[in-house]
Amino acid sequence: MFTFCISDHKYSHVHFIGIGGISMSGLAEILLTEGYKVSGSDANNSHIVERLKSLGADIYINHNEANIGNADLVVYTDAISMDNVELLAAQNKNIPTVDRATFLGALMKNYTNSIAISGTHGKTTTTSMIATILNRSVLNPTILLGGKLDEIGGNVQLGNKEYLLTEACEYKGNILKYFPTMAVILNMEEDHLDYFKNIHHIVDTFAGYGKNIQENGFLIINMDDENANMVVENTNANVIGFGINNNVDYSCENISFSKEGYPNFMLNIKGKGLYPVKLNVMGIHNVYNALASIAATHTLGVPIETILDAIKNYKGTHRRLEVKGIINGIKIIDDYAHHPTEIKASLDALKNSSYNQLWCVFQPHTYTRTKYLLKDFATAFSHADKVIIPDIYAAREKNTGTVHSTNLVAALIKNGIDAKYISSFESIESFLLENAKPGDIIVTMGAGNVYTIGDALLETDEKKAI
Repeated sequence: MFTFCISDHKYSHVHFIGIGGISMSGLAEILLTEGYKVSGSDANNSHIVERLKSLGADIYINHNEANIGNADLVVYTDAISMDNVELLAAQNKNIPTVDRATFLGALMKNYTNSIAISGTHGKTTTTSMIATILNRSVLNPTILLGGKLDEIGGNVQLGNKEYLLTEACEYKGNILKYFPTMAVILNMEEDHLDYFKNIHHIVDTFAGYGKNIQENGFLIINMDDENANMVVENTNANVIGFGINNNVDYSCENISFSKEGYPNFMLNIKGKGLYPVKLNVMGIHNVYNALASIAATHTLGVPIETILDAIKNYKGTHRRLEVKGIINGIKIIDDYAHHPTEIKASLDALKNSSYNQLWCVFQPHTYTRTKYLLKDFATAFSHADKVIIPDIYAAREKNTGTVHSTNLVAALIKNGIDAKYISSFESIESFLLENAKPGDIIVTMGAGNVYTIGDALLETDEKKAI
């Protein structure tokens, strides 16, 4: 079993394959700060890559076996294939190689308290909510975030060795490689079906994860999730439940929405106290995320007054219903949603705000997700007035020709949704400029590069102003 301790420097030079990824870059930054020699490679340059270079990392664009140099440990992301030239070169040289999740799991053991946020949806938002709360407390945590949060100036914050806060993705069963002192489980649904066989496989994985939590640790879990009891039955940790529809430790009542679509509610803590909560992020799904964040941080000992003040001032991470700007009286919003449940939640959140027409440009993410969840996608856009679908974003997959964006468009039209397939981003931008009207909302949605459409629209408006 791989072990890693940032205090003994057993490995002095660590090479990251796929160093530009949001999680990999955070791990690399921690090691750089601890005095390790860090190198890495990535398919593309980015501001993340440039930041790591400025901190002293040696980074190569594109993969080449020479890139690993004299590294004595190689860490690789799930996004690369097992025939990657650098990975093969490391194996041929007998250099130890580990996947990102194994490395993170080992790193977590260097901290007295490790808080891991998992679930099919809401990981980044909940982690960033907790980060905001802890950042305004006296705990000074180290934070690894799967998105960019202005509160911490990006996706990583280096704190003390007492607390590590991180996201914990279930893909490829990665959560089974973590042994946190506190695990937050937000929800469990079908996703990543290129790896998981079905929902039962997913729930079994979370149940196995529940066994990993230390006996004196805590499981913070959404008891409104129909599969929650399976995890609770398999853990020896202290269980703390949150939810809306059950009598649990942290619940809420009297939910209402402001004219901007922001929820307000009364927080009920173990039936002993009611506290007013105001959010500055949209949607009922963020009520759940807030409850999870409150339960976790309150359990860690943060005063409730500090928690509620931080929650009130939390304005979200980038790419989570992020308002990018306004062009010709049209609001441009971007959202990372790429699963049917996330799409429904985001569009439902926008429904509570005021607009004339809601345009949704959704970029499907991976062929397997589009294929296996096609029926669910076809019913996820009921709150959108107009839907535009570009080509599928392949990510780590190859196109086998078994599914296409036009299949989703046909299914949406069959369900009465005004949907259109437009392949190129440039054509989508032109179509929106010609057809969207003042008072409309355009939301770009997906885990790929669809956000560039909104950026281009706003840039067009800036050029006009010049």
